[in-house]
Amino acid sequence: MAVVGSGPSGFYTAEALLKSSKAEVDMLERLPVPYGLVRYGVAPDHPKLKLPATTYARTAALSGFRFVGGVTVGKDVSVEELKDAYHAVVFCCGAETDRELGIPGENLPGSHAATAFVGWYNGHPDFLQHSFDLTQEQVVIIGQGNVAADVCRILAKPVDDLRQTDIAEHALQALAESRVREIHIIGRRGPAQAKFTDKELRELGEIPRACVSLDPADLVLDPASAKEIEDPRGQTAAWNMALLREFASRPLAQARRRIHFRFLESPVALYGGQNLGGAVLEKNRLEGPPFGQRALGTGVTARLDCGLLFRSVGYKGQEMPGLPFDERRGIIPNREGRVIGDGLPLAGMYCAGWIKRGPSGIIGTNRADAVETANHLLADMHTNASLPSKAGASALLPMLASRGLRCTSFEDWLKIDAAEIARGAEAGKPREKFVCIKDMLDIVSHQAAA
Repeated sequence: MAVVGSGPSGFYTAEALLKSSKAEVDMLERLPVPYGLVRYGVAPDHPKLKLPATTYARTAALSGFRFVGGVTVGKDVSVEELKDAYHAVVFCCGAETDRELGIPGENLPGSHAATAFVGWYNGHPDFLQHSFDLTQEQVVIIGQGNVAADVCRILAKPVDDLRQTDIAEHALQALAESRVREIHIIGRRGPAQAKFTDKELRELGEIPRACVSLDPADLVLDPASAKEIEDPRGQTAAWNMALLREFASRPLAQARRRIHFRFLESPVALYGGQNLGGAVLEKNRLEGPPFGQRALGTGVTARLDCGLLFRSVGYKGQEMPGLPFDERRGIIPNREGRVIGDGLPLAGMYCAGWIKRGPSGIIGTNRADAVETANHLLADMHTNASLPSKAGASALLPMLASRGLRCTSFEDWLKIDAAEIARGAEAGKPREKFVCIKDMLDIVSHQAAA
């Protein structure tokens, strides 16, 4: 069996397959290194959220597991070729692209996807060449979820608080020179609909030499929102409201940086010349029942000057050549993990994680999701008593080698891992990531020659 993607859903799927059967599982990953979102999406000042990597390493040690890094499915090897080599293929490739605002001026220099900033400070090779103008004093973040909170926190924290994390060195140097003073976090709906978890929100109020600011009038809820926070389903919203009210009660203080929470506003245009100059924001009102309220524009607009803007308004998967794709939802169409084409399950094709259900939940949410897919896969295998012989890695690896690919194994990753930890120890950090693929491969080659 093949698993495409080495993030949480990929490893949970592999674990479920290996522990429930005598399967052989080959995990294919675009980068030379594993762990996906855990390595490149978790903020550097949240090391506990990276602990699942220890569990994934135990899965990699199970009999029948093989990691094949440096392979892009759909480019280096086709879906059809994987179908020929494996009894089943599970796609666990996440939600790799961000949703756009769809407004004039969105592509002005200075307007960025939050995911690009996250990848940049986490040392993702795809974002090494990105640059962010941190000389700007005014920053706007569109969106009020945990990714928006991460971006805000990294921008607002004293750089000395980040020096002992695994943040990329190039990001640390840039943040040390930052002139950011005002950070506006803007949500299209009200405070009761903000998507922060209470832990992430609380942290924004605890940043040294920073203060939070919001208009107490923004915390006056409409009747439907008031019902939401009284309902058990709205427990997180109730906690968030308590935190926001506490923030609003704080006296104004002198601070190096100020975080402004703004609600019921949507950007309708970005303006500027050669670079971003600011955002036009439309005031919204809410309409609809509890837990079903929509933000509707009122036609009242105002300008907010800023030289740097991050959008964090949702994520979606990328279409995989050779597979059906739901463009609207940004997922592979499926029924409980079985890939659906023309209304019917495609034999041997499965999916798990965000590419299956969309970007929801936390890292651990992917375990139950992956187990559901794995159980259906195994049930299908048991139903089909006369499975044809498949070559698996015996066919795949020579094919990739003939195409000039330099693939990495999990043993190669362990060498890279050890080298990163050693580099980090010299700087008083848990690790210093290699941010260039060439440097990763050079470590493998050097140790192989030693």
